[in-house]
Amino acid sequence: MDLTLTSTFRPFLQPEFSVIHRKINQPIILHHNLKCKPLISKNKVITMAIKKPRIEGVSEALNEIASQNLDHAPARRRVRSAFIATQQQLDHILFKMAPADIREDEWYEANSKGQQIFCKSWLPKPGVRIKGALCFCHGYGDTCTFFFEGIARFISASGYAVYAIDHPGFGLSDGLHGYIPEFDGIVDNVNEQYVKIKGRPEISGLPCFIFGQSMGGAIALKALLKEPRQWDGIVLVAPMCKIAEDMTPPFLLQKVLIFVSNVTPQAKIVPTKDLAELAFREFKKRKMAPYNVISYSDKTRVKTAVELLNATKYIESQVDKVASPMLILHGAADKVTDPFVSQYLYDMSSSSDKTLKLYEGGYHCILEGEPDDRILTVLNDIISWLDSRCSPN
Repeated sequence: MDLTLTSTFRPFLQPEFSVIHRKINQPIILHHNLKCKPLISKNKVITMAIKKPRIEGVSEALNEIASQNLDHAPARRRVRSAFIATQQQLDHILFKMAPADIREDEWYEANSKGQQIFCKSWLPKPGVRIKGALCFCHGYGDTCTFFFEGIARFISASGYAVYAIDHPGFGLSDGLHGYIPEFDGIVDNVNEQYVKIKGRPEISGLPCFIFGQSMGGAIALKALLKEPRQWDGIVLVAPMCKIAEDMTPPFLLQKVLIFVSNVTPQAKIVPTKDLAELAFREFKKRKMAPYNVISYSDKTRVKTAVELLNATKYIESQVDKVASPMLILHGAADKVTDPFVSQYLYDMSSSSDKTLKLYEGGYHCILEGEPDDRILTVLNDIISWLDSRCSPN
């Protein structure tokens, strides 16, 4: 789930900045298979944080816990621990259908920068042959816990080892919350952590796929471009890989942002909107979004906005070099990441094994915010694609 990607695709809203904005059926399938002005100071940053709204349906004590400052990982870890039981009791298909016999493990792994990176795995129940591994990259502001837990359990129950990490600065990993000082740093951390994970004995010699959602799609694509031999394919859900022309901020405004990011990079000054209405089609599921209590939903830090913009420019210039087997899934009515961008990726990539599925009427969160039958369809489409590329040992 990605509730704040407006900061990437529609990041410059009034009053600070301005920019021009412009039925459930079977998916359409294309298949090709040939085998505010900040106070600038050197010592202080005025961040203008947004006050967190009260979460309906939980106690005052839990609301008090959720309202604390989450800039640093220890606070995010305490909040997540306090909310685990409440989250798993939500009336959402991803929690209700979760198999009880999936083997789960959580741990922290130090990266090359000395940061503690949160890692999690979901393995099929004992006795089930593992067909392959799926390594997840979450979206902006998000975490690999909460909704993704249900996604991972469902896929794991079909015979796959699923692994996920929280990027530095997000979820339970170390780093200033919501801060991306360098997009390549996140990409390098993904490759670094998954090289370790792919050495685990349970998946030795098995096909390994990278899976990215929203901003995580940009991370997965860049990780693949950097280390194409490390992956047997890529799965993308509503990927952030190109900004539409009418969404790109004017050149002079980009220069202003770059200047400000060099002076006060951590400042929270790029306005955002609550994207739940845009990202979740079903109102009932939309109401559950605030329970993702460690997501980053504040104004975007200025350096983060610049890094995301630069990352999409780079990926757009390199999509013709994507040659791995590729599955792209996108809601046709997505107002957060443009489905035509996924069409662009499909058309321009050099892969000889690529599939694009556009789901009519689907919003951004096609794995979390759609009607139950649509969520199951998307999950089964992922599993079917993986199955066709994972032959038995």
